[in-house]
Amino acid sequence: MRTVGTTIDRVDGVKKVTGQAKYVDDIRMSRMLYAQVKRSPYAHAKILSIDTSEAEKLPGVKSVITGDYYKKRGGLYLEDKNFLAVGTAKYRGEAVAAVAAETLDIAKAAVELIKVEYEELPAVTNPVEGMKPDAPLIHPDLGTYKVAPIFHPVPGTNISHHYKLRKGDVDKGFAEADYVAEHIFYIPHVQHVPIEPHVAVAQYEADGKLTVWASCQSPFAVRQALATSFDIPLNKVRVISPYVGGGFGSKAGTTLEGIVIPLSMLNCGRPVKMTYTREEEFEDAYVRQGVYATLKTGVRKSDGKILAQKIEYVWDGGAYTEYGVNIVKAAGIACPGPYDIDNIWCDSYCVYTNHPVGGPYRGFGMCEIHFAIEQNLDMIAHEIGMSEVDIRRVNGLRAGGATATGQILEDCGYQDCLETVVKELEYDKPCEQVAPNLIRAKGIAGGWKSPSQPTDVASAAIIRMNEDGTFMLMTSGQDIGQGSDTVLTQIAAEVLDIDPSKITIRTGDTDHTPYEWQTVASRTTYCAGNAVKLAAEDAKNEILELAQIKFGCSKRDLELKDGYVVHKIHKDKKVPLSTFALGLTLPDASGIHGPLIGKGSFVVPNNVGYDQETGQSPKPVAFWTVGVNGAEVEVNTDTGEIRVLKMISCFDPGKVINPALYEAQVEGAMVQALGTAIFEELMLKDGRILNRNFVDYKIPTADDMPELTVRVAEHEEPTGPYGARGIGEPVMVPGAPAIANAVANAIGCRFFRMPIRADDVLKALKEKKAQEA
Repeated sequence: MRTVGTTIDRVDGVKKVTGQAKYVDDIRMSRMLYAQVKRSPYAHAKILSIDTSEAEKLPGVKSVITGDYYKKRGGLYLEDKNFLAVGTAKYRGEAVAAVAAETLDIAKAAVELIKVEYEELPAVTNPVEGMKPDAPLIHPDLGTYKVAPIFHPVPGTNISHHYKLRKGDVDKGFAEADYVAEHIFYIPHVQHVPIEPHVAVAQYEADGKLTVWASCQSPFAVRQALATSFDIPLNKVRVISPYVGGGFGSKAGTTLEGIVIPLSMLNCGRPVKMTYTREEEFEDAYVRQGVYATLKTGVRKSDGKILAQKIEYVWDGGAYTEYGVNIVKAAGIACPGPYDIDNIWCDSYCVYTNHPVGGPYRGFGMCEIHFAIEQNLDMIAHEIGMSEVDIRRVNGLRAGGATATGQILEDCGYQDCLETVVKELEYDKPCEQVAPNLIRAKGIAGGWKSPSQPTDVASAAIIRMNEDGTFMLMTSGQDIGQGSDTVLTQIAAEVLDIDPSKITIRTGDTDHTPYEWQTVASRTTYCAGNAVKLAAEDAKNEILELAQIKFGCSKRDLELKDGYVVHKIHKDKKVPLSTFALGLTLPDASGIHGPLIGKGSFVVPNNVGYDQETGQSPKPVAFWTVGVNGAEVEVNTDTGEIRVLKMISCFDPGKVINPALYEAQVEGAMVQALGTAIFEELMLKDGRILNRNFVDYKIPTADDMPELTVRVAEHEEPTGPYGARGIGEPVMVPGAPAIANAVANAIGCRFFRMPIRADDVLKALKEKKAQEA
């Protein structure tokens, strides 16, 4: 039964559309307590005193804690984070005290009774300024923090990581170039705005067992971080992640879990729950980091070949960068985009600021840097008299080409994707003035992404047969809306040759589902998919081992077919899979084997760590997903309004497992990219968020939807399950720069920051007119 490459309905679809799916906020438990927090009103301030006495007296209040209750820092890559502020509050909205009470209203009232005295400190609100030697230090003790060996904080500064990449001879490349351009771009913070805000429940039991129900993408990573932070053995920490209402990276690490856990410890046996409001989601969950991108590029005019590139990325990491340092590394590895350039010099810096905490966001730094990379490429093409398509044909990666780290790509669909988008968008047709005040134009952009994960991260899966020949599949790859539950089910069904409806998948319980590093990096189909495939193959082999005894022939003569074991030659000889669910009963009534269980473990093959001084490695990442997006826009020169009429995407996913889910992923990515291109920005002033609600923070609505076209250029990934590689994040990467390039082609004005709003367009047109006068 063929399932891979076909569309089947989502396995979680019925429960989600009928409202039967249960999320963390749906949890109601006996004797539950409710948590609320007191937050700092300052971007940067010394905490002089906290008076909790009045709050503690309020009837119904069970516990009140401050950062002094538990001072140990935590963090996934760099242990720099306290769950409650210790000593200083480092961003506006940081939690400085927490309350557990019998009701939510009592908890809110108690927070109002907490009195905090502060001494306001100078704030760092610009990462470029924050790098300077005389900048106020946000983490004076940075040099003492525990950090993973691949990250390099600079003690005595606000630089929490400096990634270096050096390839070839940049000076020689610039000397040989006959055209050199330098451009600077700024990409601001944005918020993830998942439909479900962060929520967690913690229950600490008398035997020392801690159970946390959390809306999180990565239960095992959260378990590890919490166990380390609170000095609890892993066997005593259970993290359960039920249905997750969207994440986009915001739920990859720890947030409010570290607040409810100490409160639960003080109230043994009683669950403590906290749910973020939408305003708290904007301010106190991860945000996408801002970045200043500087690209100096040397080109040979005769053919547009890029001979050298010097790149600097300065990232606004926010008050804590325990996760953000990895984004900065990922940006460095991918620094030039999907282009084959011999000479590259890149410095990527993660800088502390007194802004909200920066963390993973769909694209993991790639959307941000490609806004610069792809506009820079268009500008160079125009300046040397070359088409933006041809400059990508010349420099775009091909099979056998080399990445910035020196990795040779044996399979690469970039050029196929480029030609597909150019054709589908009818890119050769010029700009069109459809009315005196309306101009239509098109733009293209390339993009790529790899899984930014340690080289040795693992995935595991278990599949067991029920007595009737159906199966239970257990993994910890989390379905956060992308459809992984369905895809993993399809992979198992393909191996076992059964209808996918005969498999029930269970995920997200660290006590009962097997290990998965994280559901991030567009790695679930690839890593968890490989583990599931191996587990199903293990089960299949066990079935055939038993079947050869049952049939009295070699297992090479048998196959699994539509829920049966069938003799390959004598097709009438077949038995249902259920025959082997509990092993096999022999003619003398004795039994062998017992219950049938398959297991699979997977680690990325042949990955090699990179050199810390040069960033070079023959294979630092599992794969690269490459592609091209195109956009057609209409610009109103009277009002400045931009309408995106069409968006086209063509990527190389290796192998599409479920076409409908692939199309949904790509369409969602294009619309999300549209939002960042012309709507979304977390507006910050002196560390204060000015638009922390959906009234002021705009995201695309149904009225903004363009015509969406999805195409693929499949070049199978040799190490992927059935040739698949990850696509959830990469397909968003070129969306915003494609729109920006289209706008520039329409009005002849270039925008060096996103989003491009109507006011920006009108201002640019006014300046252009003044220059032409």
